[in-house]
Amino acid sequence: MNAVNFKLLDTVALIKDVPEKGLLKGQVGAIVEQWDEGIFEVEFTDKKQKTSTFLAAKVEDLMLLRFELSAA
Repeated sequence: MNAVNFKLLDTVALIKDVPEKGLLKGQVGAIVEQWDEGIFEVEFTDKKQKTSTFLAAKVEDLMLLRFELSAA
């Protein structure tokens, strides 16, 4: 997947652990900024929507989450 597929406020999940931030593979966050080509600032929140941490993540470490079915 390339950076063109991501946009601000997209919901994404990590595809690898980031132990230095306390984040695990599968953790869900929202893109809040694009820093550079293929680098996004992702905000991670807890169940009460309180921000837990931010991470500048590479596009290859993220998976776009989809909530709608694609046209067949």
